[in-house]
Amino acid sequence: MTEIADLIDEQHWLTFARCAPSAHHDERPAQEPIDLVVIHCVSLPEGQFGTGAPERLFLGELDVAEDPSFADLEGMQVAPHLLIDRAGEVVQFVPFDRRAWHAGVSCWQRRQSCNGFSIGIELEGDVASAYTLAQYQNLHKVLMTLCHNYPAIGVDRIVGHSEIAPGRKTDPGPFFDWQGLLTGLSDDISQATDAD
Repeated sequence: MTEIADLIDEQHWLTFARCAPSAHHDERPAQEPIDLVVIHCVSLPEGQFGTGAPERLFLGELDVAEDPSFADLEGMQVAPHLLIDRAGEVVQFVPFDRRAWHAGVSCWQRRQSCNGFSIGIELEGDVASAYTLAQYQNLHKVLMTLCHNYPAIGVDRIVGHSEIAPGRKTDPGPFFDWQGLLTGLSDDISQATDAD
């Protein structure tokens, strides 16, 4: 497991991700363990991929004049910890020990404001489309790494945005393969634990 342990550096950045530091984060609450992963999806404009607009949004560099649908994004300060694009590239915006502004108004197991104790992962996609094999492969690698380095995160603590903001959010949507992801993750964690 040394290899997995080394995939996050001392500053809480993934060693295999492209770093694109965002200012959209702050301190996590004191004594609040990182024990939840929230999976989102994003496409800008909606349903269009490969535009680069989500990354510009997360960096505070989006020109809302680019598309009429961006009007309500004026002045928005939002960023996940990670984005995984359609080709599987992993981009990190916020170190994991910082509170990224990704979940908004949210609640998990009667705990409010999930940003304080979660890691946010955006997948380039929308609720009407399937995700790519490359995205699932690198999401699996990311989640294995997070579960190892932040032991309070278990397979049962990986959720969709829709689960922490029901009625307000629907992502990652009905085409997201939860069963395949979580079954594969559980199997690999068990094998890794047995090998220790």
